[in-house]
Amino acid sequence: MLAINHPVEDFVLPSTDNKEFSLSAHRGKHVIIYFYPKDDTPGCTLEGQDFRDRWHEFTEKNCIVAGVSRDSVKSHQNFKEKMQFPFELLSDEDEKVCNLFDVMKMKNMYGKQVRGIERSTFVIDAQGILRKEWRGVKVPGHVQEVLDFATTLNQ
Repeated sequence: MLAINHPVEDFVLPSTDNKEFSLSAHRGKHVIIYFYPKDDTPGCTLEGQDFRDRWHEFTEKNCIVAGVSRDSVKSHQNFKEKMQFPFELLSDEDEKVCNLFDVMKMKNMYGKQVRGIERSTFVIDAQGILRKEWRGVKVPGHVQEVLDFATTLNQ
């Protein structure tokens, strides 16, 4: 189970641009991982655009950003290209990393109970330690909150 101020278990996921993403490969940088329900849907598009539009500010703070959903790499690649995201999208079709971060929840969709990803963001510092989490994220203003927190990591 994940806990603030404790190391995050290493993981590897297939990523856009024919890459694989492993947490351990990014030691020395702060890693911002945001989980979102589905490619090319209104809320997920807005969240991705907010991270895209502030991406340079994150990189100035020694941060990388990666988005995770259960969509396929092909779906992610199309979404990334359409939205011109400068960061990678990671495919977790078997929910291994979703379960590690405990983001799979029962949700109401049009009056029906469905199992899906609860929009969540995690900040892992340059040593691989979980420093902050946001669960049940509402998109407006969220990326600014993450950026504000990222500013504290280098102090």
